[in-house]
Amino acid sequence: MKLSPDSEAVVAATAEVVAAHAEEITTVFYRDMFDAHPELLNVFNVANQAVGEQPKALAASVVAFAVNLIDPDAPDFTPIMQRIAHKHVSLGIKAREYTIVGRYLLGAVGKVLGDAVTPEVGQAWDEVYWLFATSLIAEEAKLYAEAGTDPEEPWRQYRVVERFEESDEVFSLLLAPVSGQIPSHRTGQYVAIAVDVPGGTRQPRQYTISSGPRGDSIRVTIKRVRGVAGAPDGQVSGWLHENAVPGTVLDVSQPAGDVILDESDSPVVLVSAGIGITPVAAILEDLSRRQPDRTVRLFHADKSHGQHALYDGLRRQVLAMSDAKAQNWYEEEAESAPTLHPARSGFMDLTDVELPAEAQVFMCGPLPFMQIARRTLISQGVPSDSIHYEVFGPDLWVRNPEG
Repeated sequence: MKLSPDSEAVVAATAEVVAAHAEEITTVFYRDMFDAHPELLNVFNVANQAVGEQPKALAASVVAFAVNLIDPDAPDFTPIMQRIAHKHVSLGIKAREYTIVGRYLLGAVGKVLGDAVTPEVGQAWDEVYWLFATSLIAEEAKLYAEAGTDPEEPWRQYRVVERFEESDEVFSLLLAPVSGQIPSHRTGQYVAIAVDVPGGTRQPRQYTISSGPRGDSIRVTIKRVRGVAGAPDGQVSGWLHENAVPGTVLDVSQPAGDVILDESDSPVVLVSAGIGITPVAAILEDLSRRQPDRTVRLFHADKSHGQHALYDGLRRQVLAMSDAKAQNWYEEEAESAPTLHPARSGFMDLTDVELPAEAQVFMCGPLPFMQIARRTLISQGVPSDSIHYEVFGPDLWVRNPEG
């Protein structure tokens, strides 16, 4: 995957300018594209648009891809490409939609940079975009094919079989397909659920499969999002909280996600905060069933024990394993929490925890939390390529992977 020599020279000469204006470009892009194609609002998360996270993530990805094309020493872009492709198939993105995206993205480059976009510059960045797009199209086609999904009909109907109230704001749904079988999935993956929300729009949201592979059903665990600092409440989580009861039929995507449990016997360290416990719960359930002797260390932070979702199941699984230990941190009432080991008060601090050698680390939680945890783990001697993370929403870490 290479640029033509002429385009490579132009991109090298203009990359710094494009990078400096990338977020402005992507903000204009989304505005213009949605004005012309409002139907795409049914695909994109409007909440991420409102707070500016999606334009930032797209800007960072395009810039990183362009740098990868012109700098032989740049980090490999393949993992980012694969992560984006997984996100896209969970949303039912279709290959033909890349033509629409390309038109408005390159149009936004012209609007923001003005006369600096000569025909040669425009052609070079058009080439960058289509190398980016065709790589994603190919990867997404492979993922659709592996799951047996028709990209024109990406949603499957699932019925809510059971509902469990995990805390005041967190609930789990056990989902079974209305017909057919569940596509095979790997522990740690997620699905998107699409619902019709008030106002006439359809919105998808991605939720981790919080159970290990079962064959006949999947469990998702959802936190009802409450708006803070003037932000609105979560549309989809609120709708599901009020309406997803046993018997409700939901549109669910194929399982997706590249942060998955490996098949080795190396130690596993699980680091999570809040609702980030969901992929951790899936991993621990799978390990307790298939590899009960595997070394596991679980570190979790939460507001309080009462808000610690899925705790009872996690406790049973830790007790069932021969070399599993858990440590929790609670901001409130840690001293009275009924935990396996005394809970620590305040925010998570990994500076003095015992870490098994050669462990694979899986993290999930708010981005600032994971950045701090990653830096601490690296200072403890954990190689950076042994630390894997899942982000709910646009992956802004690509903007500054060192935290």
